[in-house]
Amino acid sequence: MTDKKTEATLSSDATEVRAQKLKLLREKIGDVYPAHFHRTMTNAELSEKYEGLEPDTETQDVVTVAGRVYSSRNSGMFMDIHDASGKIQIFSHKDVTPEEAREMLALIDIGDIIGVTGTVRRTKRGELSINAREITMLTKSLLPMPEKWNGIADVEIRYRKRHLDILSNEESKLRFQQRSKIVSGIRRFMEAENFLEVETPMLQTVYGGATADPFKTFHNTLKMDMYLRIAPELFLKRTLVSGLSDKVFEINRNFRNEGVSTRHNPEFTMMECYWAYADYEDIMGLVERLFETLAVSIHGTSDVTFGDKQISFKGPFKRVPMPDAVKEVTGIDFLSLKTDEEARAAAKLPVSKSRRTGPGANALPSSLKKRSRAR
Repeated sequence: MTDKKTEATLSSDATEVRAQKLKLLREKIGDVYPAHFHRTMTNAELSEKYEGLEPDTETQDVVTVAGRVYSSRNSGMFMDIHDASGKIQIFSHKDVTPEEAREMLALIDIGDIIGVTGTVRRTKRGELSINAREITMLTKSLLPMPEKWNGIADVEIRYRKRHLDILSNEESKLRFQQRSKIVSGIRRFMEAENFLEVETPMLQTVYGGATADPFKTFHNTLKMDMYLRIAPELFLKRTLVSGLSDKVFEINRNFRNEGVSTRHNPEFTMMECYWAYADYEDIMGLVERLFETLAVSIHGTSDVTFGDKQISFKGPFKRVPMPDAVKEVTGIDFLSLKTDEEARAAAKLPVSKSRRTGPGANALPSSLKKRSRAR
């Protein structure tokens, strides 16, 4: 058997063996990284089309799919491949798969991207599968994938190598897909509210619009120092002054040369808007409508489950002055603090857990500490 001969000649090192398989694949098929491959449907489209197919049923429908190999069992007889939309099982057996295709199995590793042409069936256990007739190597992976079931335990690696996190964590993948929908949803909502989207400079000679340390660079042609923007505010206001529109917004990247944590990135995206002839009450209403619209768009309802809590994004929201909210959560009357000493003393006061009612309540005492240090 070809696969036994292959196994006997391969290294025991996980990375080296992939390089050896790459060499064998090039000798066998030539191009291991083809620029184009035509699939007839995605895995999700396949699942939707054959949702009603009964268990232990085979069709003569021939389809072509492609995806990354996430699991392989019985020497490749059963493989699960994933594309961006979902998973499909690939079945390779001498009764349905030609020998030439089966010889590929020994050269396929977890993480490789393959294309498969075959007939659709549903197994006795109800698993939608494809009986492989042709197997095409589309990308040979030269490094092992992160362990699928436990994902990446190292938080540092998760945040620095997001592609690996998404590869091994369906929750992370969903989070980024939802983020994309949120950004496009914000754009559609603002346009429906008759706001005009504009783009303002990211390189600025004078940074402003917020209090933050900037990233500094040098413009070779102009021979002058410039700064990456810390906020788009000043240029957005100039756009409003120009009369281009009474309502402007920008979904923008900002850069602040300050601390880094899992919740704070020096490079970040925000949406900022300006509305002529409107006040903060109008903006409150805008925010309420925006959040409710996004919740319904992403989740199909304005009521969203977060952890063990049910959060309603249905307006109107409770409107409370910030000093009152701080006092309610911490017991500290923010407006009564007149001196640095009083602020420092308040920052040291213990806050009862029973008063910490909101998800951001624990951060309030540290916010007071930051203010006392800044002063």
